[in-house]
Amino acid sequence: MIKQTIRIIAFISVVLLLQSGCSMVRNSQGTSGTSVVARELAKTSQSWNGATLPTYPPGQPMVTILRISIPAGSQLDVHSHPVINAGVLISGQLTVITKDGKTLHLKSGDPIVEVVNTSHYGINEGNVPAEIIVFYAGVVDTPITIIEPR
Repeated sequence: MIKQTIRIIAFISVVLLLQSGCSMVRNSQGTSGTSVVARELAKTSQSWNGATLPTYPPGQPMVTILRISIPAGSQLDVHSHPVINAGVLISGQLTVITKDGKTLHLKSGDPIVEVVNTSHYGINEGNVPAEIIVFYAGVVDTPITIIEPR
């Protein structure tokens, strides 16, 4: 339980550090005398569709961070993630749709706690690329994404 808590705290810390304009909360002021500000973007034990996140599997932790650019007007292949992952859309817009029709619309700055072991795909219906940074909390020798055959 302690290892899982540490993993979650580390995961959220990295998300906050990479969010534009945010940093970790400190008990001091910045060098210019201004207060350090942290904005919590997500804190949950559920994915965006309401499903409870699975427990972390045993094994050596492996964190993967991807910056993904999805061109305007494009659709991702149907895929699933066997590991917990979360991200922040840093520019553009993105619609995520599960195979059973649940839909999430993201705009720049929105966080997402992704579905796990659930088939889904994303569509960039905007006019500019959608840029998202995604953090995957898996274990060594476990894939982070599985593309479904067409």
